[in-house]
Amino acid sequence: IRSLAFPSISTGIFGYPIADAADVAIATVRQALSEQSSIGEVIFCCFSDEDLAVYEVALGREVA
Repeated sequence: IRSLAFPSISTGIFGYPIADAADVAIATVRQALSEQSSIGEVIFCCFSDEDLAVYEVALGREVA
């Protein structure tokens, strides 16, 4: 596996909170990266600019 794309699962019509989805996605990707050293690119697929902003904040917390 060289790249990993991760969508915001269930945050559309199912109404799962985007902030919670971002936290789960980031934690899951972090785990995958620790298990697969071949992953060189991770793409978080966001449905809107608002979703992107939530992911940017969540990723900022991870980096800080």
